[in-house]
Formats: sequence, structure tokens, C-alpha cells
Amino acid sequence: MPRVLVVDDEPQLVRALTINLRARKYRVDCAHDGASALQLAATRHPDVIILDLGLPDMDGTEVIEGLRGWTRVPIIVLSARHASDEKVEALDAGADDYVTKPFGMDELLARLRAATRRASPSEEADLVVRTEAFTVDLTAKKVRRDGSDIRLTPTEWHVLEVLVRNTGRLVTQVQLLHEVWGPTYGTETNYLRVYMAQLRRKLEPDPAHPRHLVTEAGMGYRFER
Repeated sequence: MPRVLVVDDEPQLVRALTINLRARKYRVDCAHDGASALQLAATRHPDVIILDLGLPDMDGTEVIEGLRGWTRVPIIVLSARHASDEKVEALDAGADDYVTKPFGMDELLARLRAATRRASPSEEADLVVRTEAFTVDLTAKKVRRDGSDIRLTPTEWHVLEVLVRNTGRLVTQVQLLHEVWGPTYGTETNYLRVYMAQLRRKLEPDPAHPRHLVTEAGMGYRFER
């Protein structure tokens, strides 16, 4: 059974999450502040962390940075902060996903399942990723659609590869620019718009309404199978 660490200072929300998670066979640990969260993460080794940003002793981004110094455990941020720059800050600090309060329990549980799958060894070893429209072979560096190889430029491939290796996870604009073009790039979002449009034309059945190469407005992009 996966172990989940819930970090939030709202007792009613923690209770609701605990009941729902345990009903679905998750093991649950709870922390009400950042210091306790870091200690529990080190001693209990959770498979996923659900983290509120507004903690009484420190900001949630500090907790993320503290965790990322030694673990890659998936972190789902749960916060009432709606501003896109605060979301981006948390994601750039190392969070894997972001759910805004108020939220639907079904949505959070779906994000939790996706995070657990991505963290499992079998998922990491999956080097051939299939969608209904196309297949990406990360080892051969090939994309096939309708039985034929699709020619991608080196940059198009690099953009796609970063997204596919983070399937289901939001990749921020800054992350993608750093990965593909290098650490000196961080504001050239027009590059991303151009290459995402090219990839959608080549891969999406309906480029105007993409199902697999999804834009998260103001934040980044997400690859969905």
C-alpha cells in the first residue's frame, strides 16, 4: 500500500483527506507544519507528499526545497493561492503537480494515482509510450503515427522527450527552456509556442484541440497519454 504524507494546518481538511485515503488503502501520515513534515519525510519515507503552501512555521516552497535536497518523492501542492506566479514558483522549486483549493476529491485522487505510477520502477522503465494517436520510443528516438515514422527536428524531439519523460506532470516554461535550450534561456516563451504548434501539427489528430500536448495557461505544458 502506498504511503502518503499529508502536510496541512487545517484539521478538518486533514481529517477528510485521511478518511478518503485510508478508505482507498493508502497508509497516511500527517504533519501540521513544515518542520514536522521534513522530519516525517525522513523517517517514514512516503511514496507521495500532499503539501499545503501556507504553513504556520515556513512557506511550503521552503519545504519543497528542503525535500529536493535529498529525495525525488512526488510532491502534490495543495493550496488556496490562485496566482500563476505562485504556482510556477512551487513547481520550479520541485513540486510535481498543483491542485488549487477548493478542489474535488476525485481530481486529487486521480493526481495522486498518476504521481504514484510515475514514481514506480516499472513506470520509469517504460521507454515506449503509446497514445491513441502516436507512439514515442525513447530509446530509438522515434515517433510513429498510423504505422509510419514521423520526422521531427532535433529540437522538436528534445521538447517532446522532456514532456514524455514527465508524463502527466506539469513542466513549467522555465524548466522546458532550460532543458532544451540551456540555463541562459528563461524568458523566450515564444520558442515554446512555435515548437509546440509544430509538434501538434505533426502528432495531434486535431491540432486546434490537443489531447496529448496540453498547455497550462501561463505556467507550462503537460503530456497526457
